[in-house]
Amino acid sequence: MSERSDNPDTLLKSKLGGAHTTIIGGRLGKKLVRLVSQHPEVKKIIPAVISVKGTAGGKLSGKLLRADSRGNLRLLLSEGRSIQELRLVTTVGTAAEGERIVKELTAIIENSS
Repeated sequence: MSERSDNPDTLLKSKLGGAHTTIIGGRLGKKLVRLVSQHPEVKKIIPAVISVKGTAGGKLSGKLLRADSRGNLRLLLSEGRSIQELRLVTTVGTAAEGERIVKELTAIIENSS
């Protein structure tokens, strides 16, 4: 059965999981995560705890970190003093395939700005 949906919000809800479902950045943060959720090889998005560091102020930014040995990724969101890491569980099985997804998602994120 396919998880594909015409509605990006429904797709995001089906892929969002874990103990913390809050995403920093308000509408922009959710838009960024919604874009990532539309990638066909992203199976699950698991938000982690929000940390507070640095100085106040600043806009939302997202950065994809290197893939682990199984091809899963981490997305680091930061807005002002708030930082949140989101784990991206993928359907691929190797770090090389994960790095390919990093490149694809990075292009999507950069084009949406």
